[in-house]
Amino acid sequence: MLHEADARVHASAEPRTEPRTEPEGAKGDGGLDQSRLTCLVGYAASRAAITLKKSFARHLGPLELRALEFSILVMVASNGELNQKQLCEALEVSAPNMAVTLDRRAMHIHLTDPGHQLVQRAEAIARTMENPALRLLSPAERALLIELLMKVANTPL
Repeated sequence: MLHEADARVHASAEPRTEPRTEPEGAKGDGGLDQSRLTCLVGYAASRAAITLKKSFARHLGPLELRALEFSILVMVASNGELNQKQLCEALEVSAPNMAVTLDRRAMHIHLTDPGHQLVQRAEAIARTMENPALRLLSPAERALLIELLMKVANTPL
């Protein structure tokens, strides 16, 4: 949030007449200069996350799965019976939010037969859903990207 003491933004109905020169690749959506943002890993990661979230919604939306629900299904499928506290810690979700997602305060969480079927369908879709967004990366670059992002994600602050 910009405060008056911090910065002033002036909006004018008159068009800007002086030309702007930006470095190659600095213009993003709408032709705006993003060069002062694209040097930030967080900005680049957020922009990539937007693209990947759209892909997730397009591919797994028909299964009526949100990202958190998909993550819970896969965690339970991968680890067997879990409790809510373990899921909260692993996915960094607050206990109240997890309780709402699970629709109850469960002592032990496990997949039902329909849950097993759903996670199999969802994982089959997930194996290829990111391919269009990541098509410009080689398999090695993709693996490196994941490795680097996980390093950042697991850095204690």
